[in-house]
Amino acid sequence: MAYNIADLFEHAVDYFPDRRALACGDDEVTYAELEGQANRLAHHLADHGVGAGSHVGMCTRNRLQSIVTMLAVYKLRAALINVNYRYTANEIRYVLDNADVVALVHERRYADHVAEALPGAPSVKHVVVIEDDTDLAFTGVSYEDALASGRPERDFDERSNDDHYLLYTGGTTGMPKGVIWRHEDVWRTLGGGINFMTGEPLESEFAQAELGKITGGMVRLCLAPLIHGNAQWAGLMGLFAGDTVVLLTQFDPAEVWTTIARRKVNVVVLIGDAMARPMIEAFQEGTYDVSSVYAISSSAALFSQSVKNEYLAALPNAVITDAIGSSETGFMGISLITKDTEQGIGGPRVSAGRDTIVIDEYDKPIPAGSPDIGRLARGGHIPLGYYKDPEKTARLFVEVDGSRYTVPGDFARHEADGTITLLGRGNTCVNTGGEKVFPEEVESALMSHPDVFDVLVVGVPDDRLGQRVAAVIEPRPGATPTFEELTEHVRHAIAGYKVPRSIWLVDKIQRLATGKADYRWANEFATANPGDALCAPRSATSSA
Repeated sequence: MAYNIADLFEHAVDYFPDRRALACGDDEVTYAELEGQANRLAHHLADHGVGAGSHVGMCTRNRLQSIVTMLAVYKLRAALINVNYRYTANEIRYVLDNADVVALVHERRYADHVAEALPGAPSVKHVVVIEDDTDLAFTGVSYEDALASGRPERDFDERSNDDHYLLYTGGTTGMPKGVIWRHEDVWRTLGGGINFMTGEPLESEFAQAELGKITGGMVRLCLAPLIHGNAQWAGLMGLFAGDTVVLLTQFDPAEVWTTIARRKVNVVVLIGDAMARPMIEAFQEGTYDVSSVYAISSSAALFSQSVKNEYLAALPNAVITDAIGSSETGFMGISLITKDTEQGIGGPRVSAGRDTIVIDEYDKPIPAGSPDIGRLARGGHIPLGYYKDPEKTARLFVEVDGSRYTVPGDFARHEADGTITLLGRGNTCVNTGGEKVFPEEVESALMSHPDVFDVLVVGVPDDRLGQRVAAVIEPRPGATPTFEELTEHVRHAIAGYKVPRSIWLVDKIQRLATGKADYRWANEFATANPGDALCAPRSATSSA
């Protein structure tokens, strides 16, 4: 027995075999049924060369088979490789090849892209295909045949705290990178092995399953795609504790609320405004029973105060949390949101997690109350590095007072009360006339305008300032806000040099499948459409 993903799940199976484990649409399985399917798929994969240390790709939308695949892989001491189902064939090839994937599980709807990608990924020796509502030709074994050929027994080799978990980053600003974690470390930082609110570590691998005896099993709705760490760990945490994990194959705002009412969901886990805003607008247009909901949990992307306020008004009895972290750090801090929550200047303001600090340019901790902006750093249970990339790995870690910390590039301010205000990722920071502007701060200010539905802020070239702040905005249906209206609105929230000098209105903001910002797309759009901005590009002093 170990602090291992598969072991932690199996404890819950032994405690609660007859509890409902998963539900997606009309499909559902108990813990015993989920265990049996995962064992069968694991034995099938083992018969086709998957073993300890192997990498297995998964390219699926959210469905029961996705969770079965994850568990089957971990039972074999192999590592799951998340492959974004929105990737092109070339992008799929890159991940399969970079990750040395030996087996791939994918939905039939992606068969054409997979077929085009596989010749460039010679390590892939076996493919399992999940049936859906498409009829594309595919090469491989059907998922149902794979299960039928595998044995249901739990007779696997002993596992270790040191088994590897890999999570490929979303590629927000560059090519995806595989972050390597030990099972125990990632469980401690993302899986509830350290209490998110108190910072206290759990003393036993059975602690979460034991808690499930007390709670009776909560119902958790995980809205993000399982290719994202947010949904993976929200789902795994639920399964460790004997909860019911509810999935939607596709994100549909109205269907979210219908599912909440149908499944009596207690906890809703989402990713920022990209999900929260269309959801709350759908809620306001309909009538839904949300009496079962007592927590809304967001992480990994901007969750603006204006949208939080709408949730507080609509669900006054629910607790709303906003957490920060990354693939390279895991959990770094959390805030409980109320109507009276102070909205600082910048992104979310959180209570720092265990071993989270802010460091200066000399890798020294910045004391609370300092006006200096620094980099977020996390010690303690941290990843091993990037897969096959020693140079980026070396840049990820620093030594602070003799201890090793991971520093992914997020900038922050250490407030006088000990909380931390997240400002944004350094590689998306706009340098305008020598002043640093963090996109999330400007995005939050713009999101509070009643005509703005979604927004991405980037830096575009400027002859005088080097870069100027620019915004790509998706207005609400029927709204056409003017440049003057938007800029005047944000001047009340942010300094003049942070106010956008170029603004584009678009029909739809493009985001990654996870809901996270696609700044590459925003930059490319702004560069390709310079004459379509609401104002002519102009240079102004940084204090304007």
